[in-house]
Amino acid sequence: MLEDLPREDRMRDATPHAKACCSPSRGGDTVSVELASTPQTGSTEGMVPLPGGSFLMGTEDAEGFPADGEGPIRQVTLAPFWIDAYAVTNRRFARFVDDTGHVTEAERFGWSYVFAGFLPAALRRGASRPDQTPWWCGVPGAYWRAPEGPGSGLDGRADHPVVHVSWNDAVAYCRWAGTRLPTEAEWEYAARGGLEQRRYPWGDELTPGDEHRCNIWQGRFPTKNTADDGYPATAPVNAFEPNGFGLYNVAGNVWEWCADWWGTEHTATPRTGPTGPATGTAKVIRGGSYLCHHSYCNRYRVAARSSNTPDSTTGNLGFRCARDA
Repeated sequence: MLEDLPREDRMRDATPHAKACCSPSRGGDTVSVELASTPQTGSTEGMVPLPGGSFLMGTEDAEGFPADGEGPIRQVTLAPFWIDAYAVTNRRFARFVDDTGHVTEAERFGWSYVFAGFLPAALRRGASRPDQTPWWCGVPGAYWRAPEGPGSGLDGRADHPVVHVSWNDAVAYCRWAGTRLPTEAEWEYAARGGLEQRRYPWGDELTPGDEHRCNIWQGRFPTKNTADDGYPATAPVNAFEPNGFGLYNVAGNVWEWCADWWGTEHTATPRTGPTGPATGTAKVIRGGSYLCHHSYCNRYRVAARSSNTPDSTTGNLGFRCARDA
């Protein structure tokens, strides 16, 4: 219940963000985030160079969500850029924290969202839950080093994507690393891997030859996950085969922050280097996560999109970096 959290840490009006099924919103609270003051040189180690050029962004897929602003399909032209082959891992994020002393927003607020099915009964009973999506629990003490709250840790997960990082935390990491977050257009271009207007990074069939190609929910959401793909929660960042550009896990595993403010009004007019609306209240997230399921949140398609407030943190939300060529 909300009373279990200190008043200043409660979700505002207990009202989740519009995309709460995907990644619930903290609710508009704010804290100051100190950006790293000792940036590195911007190494391209672990990054993939992409040539840019024109591609068809968006979709009008019958399985899509038009209200999310997935369409219309429009031609977008991009300059060359670099992007991480993998989402930022716990190992990489630990290096950043050790070097800068960065304190994440989940730590500053004192809590973060965890999927209820990962929690022991005592934590589930005492946790606040968004009314519309009760499978999310606001867990005191949950943050990137303790993904399921007190008593959890990162043993065996050094190469899993870091989670419980806000957009602001991701920007701080990028500043330290000499990189930046990808624009939404860059993210989609990279995720498509050179395939034009395909539903997934590998084609139009979710499990070609009955082979799992991404880490999403199997079974009945949200009560039973059979984990037929091998992973009930996050998977290593190099799990499954990469797409045609050499990027791993751009479908499923964790949602990934993009640089753009969220907006749903697009036109079919060709664009060059779009960066999204000038202002907003939420940032774009892309790729879906291990909690996505066809019956409820079919947003692991390459053109699917969602959003969250820049201070929000959850157990299925991470990021990868980009930089100019």
